[in-house]
Amino acid sequence: MFGIPGKQAVTITQKAEAQIAKLMDKDGHMGLRIGVKKGGCAGMEYTMDYVNVVDKNDELVEQNGARVMIAPMAQMFLFGTEIDYETSLLESGFKFRNPNVTDACGCGESIKFKDVEELQAEAAEAAKP
Repeated sequence: MFGIPGKQAVTITQKAEAQIAKLMDKDGHMGLRIGVKKGGCAGMEYTMDYVNVVDKNDELVEQNGARVMIAPMAQMFLFGTEIDYETSLLESGFKFRNPNVTDACGCGESIKFKDVEELQAEAAEAAKP
């Protein structure tokens, strides 16, 4: 697994916790799996899927009844991300405040990350005592 011992890969705001717990309770899901995939005009997109089984390679983040699993291939890209849930007059949805994003498209659906080598170097530096 990717990450720093003793630190969660992502943090979840209270609003996001409440929404995730609500979604889990609604249909009896075990949680949400978050990942990234190639796509969109900036190169990558976030994915969110209901899950009923925790994969042994997922990084598990649990906060106040909310359970999020980070897919193995997404762990280095999501490390340090804050997940929030925002509601406005025009839309409601999860928002990712990700320090690893270097660019995003105008619609906000597509993102570009730092180079893998840069992410790995930052993680190694953060892991030092």
